[in-house]
Order: sequence, then C-alpha cells, then structure tokens
Amino acid sequence: MKIKNETKVGVLAAFAIALLIIGYNFLKGNSIFSRETVLFARYSQVDGLGVSKPVLINGFQIGRVDKLELQPNGTIIATLKINDKYDIPHNTIARLESTDLLGGKAIIMDLGNSTEYAKDGDTLNANVEKGLMEAVQPVQKKAELIITKMDSILTSVNSILNPNFQKNVDKSFTSIASTLGALEATSKKVDALVGSESSKLSNILSNVETITVNFKNNGAKIDAILKNLNEVTDKAAALNFKTTIDNANKAVADLQEVVSGIKNGKGSLGQLLNDTKLSDNLNNASKNLDNLLIDLKANPKRYVHFSVFGGGNKKDK
Repeated sequence: MKIKNETKVGVLAAFAIALLIIGYNFLKGNSIFSRETVLFARYSQVDGLGVSKPVLINGFQIGRVDKLELQPNGTIIATLKINDKYDIPHNTIARLESTDLLGGKAIIMDLGNSTEYAKDGDTLNANVEKGLMEAVQPVQKKAELIITKMDSILTSVNSILNPNFQKNVDKSFTSIASTLGALEATSKKVDALVGSESSKLSNILSNVETITVNFKNNGAKIDAILKNLNEVTDKAAALNFKTTIDNANKAVADLQEVVSGIKNGKGSLGQLLNDTKLSDNLNNASKNLDNLLIDLKANPKRYVHFSVFGGGNKKDK
C-alpha cells in the first residue's frame, strides 16, 4: 500500500506540532506524561518569584509554580503543581526563599510531621524568608558603625602622633615625676618626724591606755557617784518645791485672815467699809470744806489782810 505524499506531510506536521507542544511545556516545566497535584500558598510579597520557578525539598525539585494571582487585599496566591507521586504532609510550610545573589526565588517545602497529606486544591501554610540583601543590611549597618569608630580612632592616633602633642605629653610626665619626687621628700620628712617623736607618742598612748583602764576598773564607783548625785538633786528640787508651796499656802491664809477682818469691821479699813457714821462724818466734813472754799472765793478779805502803807491792822467791816 502506497502512502500518499499528502498523508506523509500531514503526519509529519502533526508530529511536529505535538513535539512543539511537548517542548514548550517542557521548557515551562510542565509535566506532560505524569499527573500533578495542585496546591496553593498565600504570600504577602513575591519579590523574584515567577511562573515556572521550582518547588524544592532539600534541593530536589518536586514541582513548579504554575501561576501567580494578586488578590484584592494585596496578597498573592501562588498555584503550585506538585508531582503526584510525592505526598506532602498537610502541615508543611511553603517557604519563599532566595536561591542566588541576583534575587531569584524558589519555594522550599519544610515538610511537616502530620500523617494527613495535602489534597488537590488545599492551601499550605506560607512563610517569606528575608532575602540575601535584606539579611546583609544589618551587617552593613554594623560595618558602617565600625568604620566610623575606626575613623575616630585613627583621628585620635594621628593627634597622638602630632609632635606638639608629644611635647605636651613629655611636659606632663616631667611634672608628674617632679610631683612624685616632692611627695617622696615629704614622706621622708614625715617618717623622720615620727621616728624622733615615737617615744612621746608611745608615752601618750600609754597614758591614754592607763586612763581607759582606770575608767574600766572604777566604772561601778562612777555609776554609784552619779546615782547619788541624781538622788541629791532630786531631793533638793523636791525640798525647794515643798518650801515654795508652804510659803504660798501661808500667804493665802494671811490674805484670807485680812479679808475676814475687813468684813468684820476690824481696823480702819474695816470701819470705813462697815461704819456708816464714819462715812457720814466724812461726807459732812467734805461738805463744810466746800462751803469754806465758796466763802473764801466770795469774801477773800475776811481771811487775808494786805496793805502797802501799813494799814493792815484795820478790820474789814
């Protein structure tokens, strides 16, 4: 049976188209002849992650990223296609991680310990690790601080190496040496003074020790003397207080006696207060004195005689 050329061309074209489709899917990472499990993971950011990026377990690729979709709340849902022959525990974490210095990302599976496996359409827990540049930033800041400190240290070293500064340091050390020499001389003088006066100091300390021993031995006697002195002082204070009270009582009794005598008419004051006759006589005498003064003012010549030429013996008619 002879095959027509048209049939050969059609078969060849179909084979080429199939090969093209297979090659295209292969380049995209799609598996043509094996079944795949579709899983989802939600990320807050997917810098460097793109479609066809690998899904790895310990560096071994088990799938690929099939699609990335932006959600209304700003998160991104990644569709993962995993080879059906690999079982993924339900509590596995799909960690987005950098794979190179250029910022390329891949999804690394941290397998969980659950005995329940993820099914087609399940959403895995997701986590975004810091990129390499983000992780280097704290180190960069510390390096900048260290460089700044090194710069200040070098500046200080340069100032120390300055000739003027060295001269000042030499002068300072010279002054310190002279000060130490003066202190040493003073210390020697003090030592000589203490050595020459050591006998006197020993006698003074001995006398102080003797006085302290005497106080210690006669402590009971001193306590008894102080106790007696307190008793004498208390008795003297009590005696003076008793004498004062007795004198006050006596004065009050005398005053009561005087007041009682006045009430009973004794003495001039008592008679003056109690005798109405004496009071009347005093009133009459006062009245007569008033009359006398009135008459003296009215007729002074009756009582006073005065003449310049000696006519004072004449009587006023």
